[in-house]
Amino acid sequence: MEEVSQRSVSLTREAEGVYVARNAQGAELRFGYNVPGAFSAVDLLLVAIAGCSATDVDMMTSRRSEPERFDVTVTADKVGGDTPAILRNIVATFDLEFPQGEAGDKARARVQPALRSAHERTCTVSRTVEAGVPVALRAV
Repeated sequence: MEEVSQRSVSLTREAEGVYVARNAQGAELRFGYNVPGAFSAVDLLLVAIAGCSATDVDMMTSRRSEPERFDVTVTADKVGGDTPAILRNIVATFDLEFPQGEAGDKARARVQPALRSAHERTCTVSRTVEAGVPVALRAV
């Protein structure tokens, strides 16, 4: 049975290329192309892919053993120029290490199933990107 719950964020422009995003819980994130050292909107999309899939993998592996290393790198080719801007070849690479022993072995055995589950079922972000869900841009 399908369950639907609305999600929303708001964004306020502080200055040219400087934006503050807010979620329903009140968290804020400043970003933009005129914020030195800050994330760009494209960076945040890659972070969302990493974070969503990492959450799924973390939940399925850390129940068995606490990781000694848990790093995710997401890469993509940003295409622009004369063509509409898009990301291609998005790859999330998980660098995970678990302790030696039975618990670590159980966690390692869950990595591939967790990655498969995130990709096929549970990571809303990457599944939405892959599905090519339309985005409507409207003026009030």
